[in-house]
Parts: sequence; C-alpha cells; structure tokens
Amino acid sequence: MSGTAPANLHTSAQASPDAAARIRADQWHLGYLKVGKANQISQGEGVVVAVTDTGVDPHQDLRANLLVGTTTISGTSGDGRKDMNSHGTSMAGLIAAHGQSDGTGALGIAPRSKILPIQSSGANNVGTADDLAAGIEFAIANGADVICVSSSGGASPDLIKAVKAAILANVVVVAAAGNTPEDSYVGYPGREQGVIAVGGIDRLGEHASISVLGPEVDVVAPAVDIYSTSYRGKYSKGTGTSSATAIVAGAAALIRSKYPNLPAQEVAHRLTATAIDKGPPGRDDQYGYGVIDLVAALTADVPPLGFETPSVTAPASTAAGNRTNDNSTARGLATLGVLLAAGGGYLVWRRRRRGGDPPPRISR
Repeated sequence: MSGTAPANLHTSAQASPDAAARIRADQWHLGYLKVGKANQISQGEGVVVAVTDTGVDPHQDLRANLLVGTTTISGTSGDGRKDMNSHGTSMAGLIAAHGQSDGTGALGIAPRSKILPIQSSGANNVGTADDLAAGIEFAIANGADVICVSSSGGASPDLIKAVKAAILANVVVVAAAGNTPEDSYVGYPGREQGVIAVGGIDRLGEHASISVLGPEVDVVAPAVDIYSTSYRGKYSKGTGTSSATAIVAGAAALIRSKYPNLPAQEVAHRLTATAIDKGPPGRDDQYGYGVIDLVAALTADVPPLGFETPSVTAPASTAAGNRTNDNSTARGLATLGVLLAAGGGYLVWRRRRRGGDPPPRISR
C-alpha cells in the first residue's frame, strides 16, 4: 500500500446536543463565504457529488443526502457508507451536510446536493492510485456531476486515464493542491489540466501556511480550523487543503444546480472568473485566481470562455516535470486534512509520518 504513516486518532466523547448546538457557530467559513446568501439562490438541488475518500458514515447531519456508493479498495467490499477514519465523512459534511430540523448541527455549502460515497482509501488514510482510478470510474458511471478528490500525490496510467475520462464526460473534478511540509509541489490529480486545483486560506483570508504553492493552483478557500461532521455521529475540526477542496466542490454543486446546462469547464471558469483577487494582481502561485466568491459565481454575468482563454490549471512547473512512478500512493487524505483538538464531542486527529523518503510521484 503506502509510504505514508497512518493517522493518530484521538476520539473524545460521543457527540452531544451541546456539540450539535455549537457546531454551526464554529463553522466560521459559512459566514466568511456568505453561504446563507448563496443558499437563497442555490442549495445544490439535483446535483450528485462523488467523494473519493475513506468512506462516509451516515451522520445524523448528512444521512438524508447520502446515496449508496462502493468501495474500490482491492480485496474489500462495501457500499461506501462506512468510514473507519473520519476524513471522508468530514469532507462529505462540508459539501452536503443538511444539519438538523431545529437549526443545529453541521451545514454544508450545498445542503440539498447528494453525496456518492466511494471508499478508495482505508482506515490508515492510504490508498493506491489505481484504487482512486477505480473510484473515479465508478463516479462517472453512476452519474456524478462533481468529483471531490481531497488528496494529492502520485499517479498511475489508470488514474491519469480515469481523470481525463471524467473531464471528457463533463464532470467537474476538484482536487487538493497539497500541504507542506509533506508536499512541496501540486501533486496528482490537481496538476492535471482541466482539474480545479485548490489551495487554502486562513481565518483572515490570507494564504494558509500549510497550503502548497504552484502554477497549477486555480482558486483558494478556507482551510484552517474547519469544522464538519465526523464518523460515529461526532464532529471534527481540521486544517488542510482537503477541507478547502470539499468547500470548492460544494461551490461547484451550487453552480451546477443553478446552471444545469453549463459545461464543466464553464463551471470552473465561473469559479475562477469571479474569485476575489489576492496577492499580486492577477493569478499567482499562492492564491491562484483568488478566493472563491459563492454569490458572485451564482449571479455574475460571466462571458463564456473564448477560443484563446486558457482552461483551469496552468502547465506543470519544470521543477516537477521529470518525476515518474508506476502505481504510487494516491495519498494526502491525512496530509491534506490535519484534524486538531476540539472540545466537547469533537474528533481529534493528528497525522505523523514514518521516516524515509516520500512516495514517488508522476507529473502530467
């Protein structure tokens, strides 16, 4: 399987009514991104988002939006609705959590979208590139409109083929840029042209120190102290571009719901064209085209892509251009979502690595 170490899991008490009442206020990214205003325009109705991750538990704040999926881990079986790690449930909650009828519980960016859970990584947060490839193929075959890949790492011929097939099938593919210090450049599939590569910002809207830089970064979203659902009915607090990726996948779901006939490339274009510019004027390696603006992406008059307008994801940097591998780890689920301590009913997750070299990678 891997060259990455399993996550250290520290679980606290079972989720309580008090935790459910607090979680919404703890989700600072909702106010920052004006999710309430965006949800007056779109809530993601009719959109299926595939989450290729560690599986998704039927959390009380999410279960009404959870479809039957699959596992693609070699030698295992299942329908994707079991998570031994928490990461996948956290990502799904950021996308589509509906909360509870009394207004408590976690809320996702697109709370009426549906989650197609695909377990492509195990309890130790590691899966192969080919497991991820099979997950993407399943998502295409089962009607996914958006695929969320909250990971970054190596590729295989099958993974490259699957990602390109998703793009050709008019699916919006969103992937994490990666986290320092484990990652030093944007890995796969974020570096594939046509994939939306997502970096992170902190609570102040500034570049998150954990977020990888690179010419492939397209947009950024909140990535620090991000609260969401977790396994076994609990909640989580995470820092990493995993969370930012799930948030952008939710944004794509809002757009696909509001503009159901808009091609995937135009969905990505709406996100980049309406992003709030940060850093040097124009696109840069920290922020890409800027911080996503949900309301603008849903309401702005955005001209369609012109013949000479580049699609998302700039060409890979030459520094990473010669790295190769055959079936290296499609890792990053732990790397990209470092869940930190939180009081009263929150999961605590810290990731550590074994010594030695990182897994080999392949560039586009």
